[in-house]
Amino acid sequence: MSVLVIDFGSQVTQLIARRVREAGVYCEIVPYNKAEAALSTKPQAIILSGGPASVTESDTPRAPQGVFEMGVPVLGICYGEMTMSAQLGGKVEAGHHREFGRADIHVQKHSPLLEGLAENGSEPVWMSHGDKITAIPPGFEVVATSESSPYAVIADEKRRFYGVQFHPEVVHTPRGATILSNFVRNIAGIEAQWNMHAFRAAAVEKIRAQVGKGKVICGLSGGVDSSVAAVLIHEAIGDQLTCIFVDTGLMRSGESDEVVSLFRNHYNIPLIHAEASEMFLGRLAGVSDPEQKRKIIGAAFIDVFDKESHKVGGAEFLAQGTLYPDVIESVSATGGPSVTIKSHHNVGGLPDFMKLKLVEPLRELFKDEVRALGRELGLPPAFVGRHPFPGPGLAIRLPGEITAEKLEILRKADVIYLDEIRKAGLYDKIWQAFAVLLPVKTVGVMGDGRTYDHVCALRAVTSSDGMTADYYPFEHSFLARTATRIVNEVRGINRVVYDITSKPPGTIEWE
Repeated sequence: MSVLVIDFGSQVTQLIARRVREAGVYCEIVPYNKAEAALSTKPQAIILSGGPASVTESDTPRAPQGVFEMGVPVLGICYGEMTMSAQLGGKVEAGHHREFGRADIHVQKHSPLLEGLAENGSEPVWMSHGDKITAIPPGFEVVATSESSPYAVIADEKRRFYGVQFHPEVVHTPRGATILSNFVRNIAGIEAQWNMHAFRAAAVEKIRAQVGKGKVICGLSGGVDSSVAAVLIHEAIGDQLTCIFVDTGLMRSGESDEVVSLFRNHYNIPLIHAEASEMFLGRLAGVSDPEQKRKIIGAAFIDVFDKESHKVGGAEFLAQGTLYPDVIESVSATGGPSVTIKSHHNVGGLPDFMKLKLVEPLRELFKDEVRALGRELGLPPAFVGRHPFPGPGLAIRLPGEITAEKLEILRKADVIYLDEIRKAGLYDKIWQAFAVLLPVKTVGVMGDGRTYDHVCALRAVTSSDGMTADYYPFEHSFLARTATRIVNEVRGINRVVYDITSKPPGTIEWE
């Protein structure tokens, strides 16, 4: 163990771990209610995350007192600074000049925590707090202030305790990564030894220790996440792993064949290919409500998966490619391990009757880190770089009733859209791009005839970690060219629109 991050419930806690890893230092996250036991791993430094609670209330989270008695550096971020101040003898009050969003801190004195930042100047940061420290603990000094916070950065240099009122982990604090690097590398003195090669080795050993000689089945969706998880687990335990690919009939054009070929022919991983498209389409017939569709797909997946899993006698474990964004969407970070089953089966939890233990080797990673691990494992570049594809597949890109005819129209439009993106050299610059067949029809004139056909929406977003997304600013000529091809080549579409909405933290799927 190098760095322990104690999570108080912030939705961006994992970004702290990510920035620490970017500095080449290994770290782990533990919920505050399990932190006491985690101290036995003897971390070299501890970071207290932000969180939504108020320190002024008696029943809100606190750090184990042992954190401050171990003799290791401690950094409190936002709520973490608040609880550290309160626990060490300072004072925190509620409701004083709340700060949310961009702010400037003004550096008052030198500190190794702010090495490389503006000396006696100002730095832009991202604030998000409602409470306010009104007295700092004995031994602490003010390092920086903001307009609404006289204790924006505090430090007890002798004990190597630090507190920052803002979030250095988010991109809106431009030099926040420098602050975190200063803490783990310079103040804690930890060497930069963590990388994807090291993660791979550690993950393999962790999988072997968890699984032993047991059998594992992996729910393979065909996406990057489950594929990387499967290859990693196969490296760890070989033929103790069997992958089950449930072909729902909701995949993109040609993807089912690609998945089967990659795992059977290239990696020689035991694979059960369950062709179930007729069953899925049958259950979805006449259903338009998006949440009902998700539940139907999830239930159908579980039914097929459970049936196929019996072909693997004695399986004890279920492997899935859960990533951190999946975790925070399905369960509060402070609530402990996720029990929801990912992807198109991520609709309510692992059924009790399956009685399988979860293996989730990627749950601490973001998508771009998973891609880096995929490259480390030798997966084909085109496969590793593939845009994310939601578990419910084309079902959530086809609002309204799902039919085989509509799916075929959507697939053809999607193929053209992605083809034009690749021809323009933009595929790797875009996080996710896809077509949506809207549940409306419009009247149009094509040649000498009048048409009454579907409207196709195109979406493309940029993102670094899947937590937030912004639309990609295509040139008008690209959109005109793509729309013309879709209308001309796809029978059933007579109009194309482009979606330019952005997404806050959370899902970047259409629905």
